Amino acid sequence: MTSTIDQHRAGSGSPTGGAADAAAIAGIVAGARSAASSGRTRTREWRVATLRTVRELVVAHEGRILAALAADFGKPEFEAWATEIGFVLSDIDHTIAQLDRWMAPEKVPTPIAFQPGSSRIEREPLGVACVIAPWNYPVQLLLLPMVAAIAAGNAVVGKPSELAPATADTMAALVRELDDPAVALVLGGVDETTELLRQRFDHILYTGNGRVARIVMRAAAEHLTPVTLELGGKSPTIVTASADLDIAARRIAWGKFLNAGQTCIAPDYVLVERSVHDQLVERIAARIREFYGDDPKRSGDYARIVNDAHFARLERLLAGATVAVGGDRDAATRYVAPTVLTGVSVDDPVMADEIFGPILPVIAIDSLDEAIEVVNRRDKPLALYSFSADDTDHEALVARTSSGGVCINGTIMHVSNPHLPFGGVGPSGMGAYHGKAGFDTFSHRRAVHERSTRVDPSLLYPPYTAKKFALVKRGFTLPDPRDLVARARTALRRR
Repeated sequence: MTSTIDQHRAGSGSPTGGAADAAAIAGIVAGARSAASSGRTRTREWRVATLRTVRELVVAHEGRILAALAADFGKPEFEAWATEIGFVLSDIDHTIAQLDRWMAPEKVPTPIAFQPGSSRIEREPLGVACVIAPWNYPVQLLLLPMVAAIAAGNAVVGKPSELAPATADTMAALVRELDDPAVALVLGGVDETTELLRQRFDHILYTGNGRVARIVMRAAAEHLTPVTLELGGKSPTIVTASADLDIAARRIAWGKFLNAGQTCIAPDYVLVERSVHDQLVERIAARIREFYGDDPKRSGDYARIVNDAHFARLERLLAGATVAVGGDRDAATRYVAPTVLTGVSVDDPVMADEIFGPILPVIAIDSLDEAIEVVNRRDKPLALYSFSADDTDHEALVARTSSGGVCINGTIMHVSNPHLPFGGVGPSGMGAYHGKAGFDTFSHRRAVHERSTRVDPSLLYPPYTAKKFALVKRGFTLPDPRDLVARARTALRRR
């Protein structure tokens, strides 16, 4: 297990100074278990008070958080606040506002055959959740799942990434101020993560790479623990000849080079109709100059690569490539310029795995059908982007492909809507969160059926007579009035 994680983690990032030993990790999880077992995390009062305190602490630590993100990989203050702090604050506000409605029992119909009685669904906490976060958005991707777990009434143990050590230490300081064993962090690297996965949890949410996701699933299987996996993959962008190329170029360049391309839903490659290929490349180049100036290295609005290993990996992808825009690198500062590649084949090394950096292959295709074929030959991506002036193009892409999410005539923005679930499908992940989807992920939908005691028909009790059998058969097959109404509505819609 350790060697596989080491391969994934390989880099210059070092474990944070407060790394816990095995006994300490077991104690942290035991403390969270005790808090959950006491029942106090189930109360609305605890959930709301904890969420409000987390919000207050994020605001109070804002300056330190921004400084830590800048120290870890040069994240610009604007991007850091919008994609990390602002995202978390907005999610907490939405969660608190909606929590009463989410927690309320959901009444459901009771079939005639099971009357008199009533039925409802109650959402109960799972118990103790574990959140293992990545380095690329080390605040948002740690706190958002933890907020969802808290909202659902769970105790939660988080694990920040050791590859963003300044941010991990800042998050640890923030959580310590909560002074509540129901919400805890474990710091450290591979060994600590491995030890954490040996503990028993009631749900694990992991964000990262597919190789480590398999390790997480194997560890979870030892305790039959359900998992949510937020992975990634090569998210495609399709641009048809009818698209507004100026808008497409601006939105693609923004989505790709945000956080220096280190975003799991960044446009990984572009498939553009051949007749507008050169025009799109020219416009993307113009947008890069507009965003970052003639020398992006001097821009205060452009991030750096997280560590030397990732920098070296990106350099290998550029070896022998046809660079149309950018291509400059500086190993000392881990700078890779916003880069556009042309003349790329779908079989080239840069198309083998998720790029996770500021390198954008642009590939000419002859038709939308060809683009769909290219997408469907690959693993299902976390996101799919479509630019066209023709709605039927978008409809075809949605109908004939599969992805975790879709953004039409845009990039990235679909994850900002708390009413939309965020998650992958197949190799890009399983399960979802954000908003109510996160609350549901960390909740058990408990079926409750309440029987009346005013009457107690003997129909289902032995002895089983022929008359009872006939009545039971009729009762089970008697159409529910609600089903009849639904069938009538369906028939009307099809006319």
